[in-house]
Amino acid sequence: MKISEESGFRFVEGLPSREFMSTAKDVDLVIEACFSSHIKVALLYATNLPKNFFDLSSGEAGTILQKLRNYRIRLAVVWTAEDAQLNTRFREMAREEKRGNHFRLFESREEAWAWLAEQ
Repeated sequence: MKISEESGFRFVEGLPSREFMSTAKDVDLVIEACFSSHIKVALLYATNLPKNFFDLSSGEAGTILQKLRNYRIRLAVVWTAEDAQLNTRFREMAREEKRGNHFRLFESREEAWAWLAEQ
């Protein structure tokens, strides 16, 4: 994980193609990085998340998203179909999250950064 800055906007960013969180408990590392840098946004890649994140029945996504929401940390995830298949329930949850401002999925880093920076 690193602190990135673009156009004066700072955010916590995972490293692409690098495993980072093996379980939902590892979300604490993201929270610590945000708090220690006075940042309230994170951009992660599908490969940074636990393998079961995209399977809602595992509880990983719910735990991670709720904890980030509790600390008011916004999360953008760069995801492609090659990374993981989204089941119907996950797609429904992702659609529902679009009503709020805490979590979104994007196909590119640029789209994810733009959403984080616009708030």
